[in-house]
Amino acid sequence: MVSPNKNPTLALIDELLAEQSRLQTPVARFAATHFDTHHSTLSSQLIPLSKPKPGEQYAFEVDLDSCTGCKACVSACHALNGLDENESWRDVGLVSGGTRSAPYQQTITTACHHCADPGCLNGCPVLAYEKDPVTGIVRHLDDQCIGCQYCVLKCPYDVPKYNERLGIVRKCDMCQQRLGVGEAPACVQACPTQAISIVTVTTYVDGQLKPDTSHFLPGAPDASITRPVTRYLTERPAPANALAADNSMLRPQPAHWPLAIMLTLLPLAVGAQLGALSVSNNLKYADNATGDLTLFGVVAGALGLAASVVHLGKPLRAWRIFLGWRKSWLSREAMIFGGWFGLAALAVIRREALPLAAATGIIGLFCSVMIYVDTHRRLWRFAQTAPRFLGSALILGAALVFAFRFETKVSVIVLGALTAVKLMCDLRLLRPLEWVEEETPVTQENYAARLLTGPLRTLFGLRIAAALFTAIILPFLVTAGKLPPVASWFVFGSVLLGELVERHLFFRAVDAPKMPGTSQ
Repeated sequence: MVSPNKNPTLALIDELLAEQSRLQTPVARFAATHFDTHHSTLSSQLIPLSKPKPGEQYAFEVDLDSCTGCKACVSACHALNGLDENESWRDVGLVSGGTRSAPYQQTITTACHHCADPGCLNGCPVLAYEKDPVTGIVRHLDDQCIGCQYCVLKCPYDVPKYNERLGIVRKCDMCQQRLGVGEAPACVQACPTQAISIVTVTTYVDGQLKPDTSHFLPGAPDASITRPVTRYLTERPAPANALAADNSMLRPQPAHWPLAIMLTLLPLAVGAQLGALSVSNNLKYADNATGDLTLFGVVAGALGLAASVVHLGKPLRAWRIFLGWRKSWLSREAMIFGGWFGLAALAVIRREALPLAAATGIIGLFCSVMIYVDTHRRLWRFAQTAPRFLGSALILGAALVFAFRFETKVSVIVLGALTAVKLMCDLRLLRPLEWVEEETPVTQENYAARLLTGPLRTLFGLRIAAALFTAIILPFLVTAGKLPPVASWFVFGSVLLGELVERHLFFRAVDAPKMPGTSQ
């Protein structure tokens, strides 16, 4: 009852404040639980009491219905692991959908899924990852990492994060040291609603790798690629139209300029050798072909290999890159191109080594193709990547033959035809725009198309213009005799620029997979 001498508004405020002090909010329950004498009881509820049995491993289990999106897990992970300001090993995202009368919204917390068949481990060229044989935790070995960032491309869930200050990649290790002494990981312990816990899951059945991925998050990247073991539980199934809150956001990916330069110069080097072979049977050009084209290829290859080293965060550790040759295409590429460079240098002084050097270079380019095919990204599938890389070698080789004035008309015809074919491969990327509307959700099929016609349209237009010049205008000028000899090197520069821009777009326009709703 309100006192007659007290303002009614103030009395109401006092009553509401008193009521709030009696409420047991999630944060209040969390604080009371963590600071009482029964803290060990809580930990025992959030982590297994015993180690996994053979064929089992630890996994995160997330109760989506209890997750409020407070990001206490993100803050705790950041603080306990001493991460840099913009570094995060755990993310919280948002998925929404439903109808106006029955809206749906779900916050999602996600970290490393400690996959049963981890892509980061399989792709690492220096064996900087290991999967604990007892707990199944996938750990990153910081002192072994060379900073190549291939694991970032291999992981479908955007888990490994590159630290520019340290020059290496780092990731969640489920706070393995805390688990070893019976303590819950930072994210698990910090969650005020106990939405995150550690459970034991079965990964091997009858000696075969068969983890149960039925409880993985709907709408996430294909679980069959790496077989993640994280369990997402909910009693509210997502509606069919549920989408990540950032689904329509277009994000051009990092340019990786050193890699773009390397993947332009190495095809140029191999193309130079193929060009030398193509004119070696012509007695008029045989000596010049060996002396000029082959030497040009060696120089281009040396510059390309140097650019690849610049890409590494820890280049002094690059000597270890052969260690992962059994599983990593990156390791195989480095080894083959290392051998190729020796053969290419030998071919400068001994023409007999040129065919073997060219064949080795083609094998190296095939490994380059498989590096990106193995990431399972739509833009980098074999049908797109192989014509680009191998086509670059043929196109740049033909352009170089034309620049040196060896068999001019033949090289121009070959150059124009190959460029036209490669241009068709580039334009194929726009096909998804033929059957989608502007408000259609961004998918893997139309993501690259929207990037190329949106944020990257200027560069894509430059690429198309350079290709049209080479495929249409150049043959006409040569046939009509209107192109002076000195202009041949300007033509080569135009072709080289077009290939470099295409390789730049190869990295920037890719559809990088990640967990739904999480930012990159």
